[in-house]
Amino acid sequence: MDWVLDEEFETPEGMVRWGAMGSGDPIVLVHGTPYSSFLWRDIAPALARTRKVFVFDHLGFGRSDKREGQDLSLAAHGRRFAQLLDHWELSRPSVVAHDIGGAVALRTLLLEERNYRDLTLFDAVSGGEWERGLFKLFLEHEDVFQRLPGYAHEALVAAHLRHATHIGFRPGVLDAYLAPWRGASGQAAFYRQYSQIRQKDTLAYEHLLGDLSLPVRFLWGREDRILPPQYAEWLHARVPHAELHWIEGAGHLLQEDAPGQLLACLTAGFSSA
Repeated sequence: MDWVLDEEFETPEGMVRWGAMGSGDPIVLVHGTPYSSFLWRDIAPALARTRKVFVFDHLGFGRSDKREGQDLSLAAHGRRFAQLLDHWELSRPSVVAHDIGGAVALRTLLLEERNYRDLTLFDAVSGGEWERGLFKLFLEHEDVFQRLPGYAHEALVAAHLRHATHIGFRPGVLDAYLAPWRGASGQAAFYRQYSQIRQKDTLAYEHLLGDLSLPVRFLWGREDRILPPQYAEWLHARVPHAELHWIEGAGHLLQEDAPGQLLACLTAGFSSA
């Protein structure tokens, strides 16, 4: 499916590809794993009617470079996100982040000391005990998963992606999410990035969550099976001034299960602003 990132940001470990659309107050959309900026294909153009929207693929994901030796830890993603904000000359953008994008955005804000106008996190890795389930098996047995026959790897990734949506994918969408992880190089890239995502990189800022003073909003799918609702409650308990909105009938991927509700929330003002 057509999704173009026509700009490049060079790092010592490879090229990060990004794009921008629209005009107005800047808003940056941050994806998680095992996804890419393709997640925002419906949301970004709608937001671009009134905002300047920035999207990018993390190094090791999507259309950005994927190769051996890259640092794909949350700490490294946070540093690169800070560098991207500097490259874009954005001093106080709105930031919207999903899945591990939440941890990346929080590290950039709290540890890399970049400023945001406001922050929206949804179905996001933020802290607590999130090394669990299939992800934990990836961490513990990377060598085994790397040796899976290609057909078994593809079936596993497809099942993992389906597990993230409550209502299912529209035609062609699953193939688009699978594309970067197919073949021998895609399979290596898939487990390479998962093997470097560690809980210690969220523990590093957990004690600072209560210091957040900017407008913050949490959105969560009630049917999220990747990060169930208790993760939203854990986060809200540590940032009590934040808004918390439940999205009924939606899973981990609000972009797929409830794009209209997601967009309505993103275009609404903050009650705490």
